[in-house]
Amino acid sequence: MIQTARLADLFVEAADALVAELDLVAFLQDLTDAAAEVSGAGAVGLVLADRRGLLRFMAASNDSGRALELYQLQAEEGPCLDCYRTRRPVVNADLATADRQWPRFAPRAQALGFASVHAFPLRLGDDALGALNLFGTTDTRFDPDEVRIVQALADVATLAILHDRRVARSELLTEQLQGALNDRVTVEQARGALAEREGIDVGAAFTRLRERAAVSGRRVAEEAAEVIAGR
Repeated sequence: MIQTARLADLFVEAADALVAELDLVAFLQDLTDAAAEVSGAGAVGLVLADRRGLLRFMAASNDSGRALELYQLQAEEGPCLDCYRTRRPVVNADLATADRQWPRFAPRAQALGFASVHAFPLRLGDDALGALNLFGTTDTRFDPDEVRIVQALADVATLAILHDRRVARSELLTEQLQGALNDRVTVEQARGALAEREGIDVGAAFTRLRERAAVSGRRVAEEAAEVIAGR
């Protein structure tokens, strides 16, 4: 069930971010957190296509969302891949009856405590840049109006990607997607390094990384590079 009372604040926050100097890695992370809050999903993940058209992990609301996204990519099956390939949402999928559709992914998701899944394409005309995935710990079902709302959240992610450096041509868009994915790899490496260095978990390390970026005035990926360099 979508929490409509929070939606207005969410879209205002998104609009504020899009008219400011955008930190895409941080923005997409915030978007997955907000999608989980608004939808009540147990986990939310977001994947983007690289320059070869292969999906790669970009952001997740928690470790479960990250694990589910990475497993889909490893197994080469799951709602995010179906959604990206068809450019159509996967809605109200019951994991208890999805063994035939996703024989490896569905049991793994159930083992992690999830019962339902929805996936929405990051649409750009007739193409897709990636997918936004919502995983429910119960058999969560969206009605048509709720489907439109969550699709709008996925569309906000697309707008953020297009906004960042104002991408216009397809080859520049491909480079922008690749740049965002490269930034995410840098952030992941820095999270691990910071967690080990300060004796904290990786979730707290990401929060610490964002705090450092806010103080320094750098983007999160730039601050991550500083951490990796030992500064």
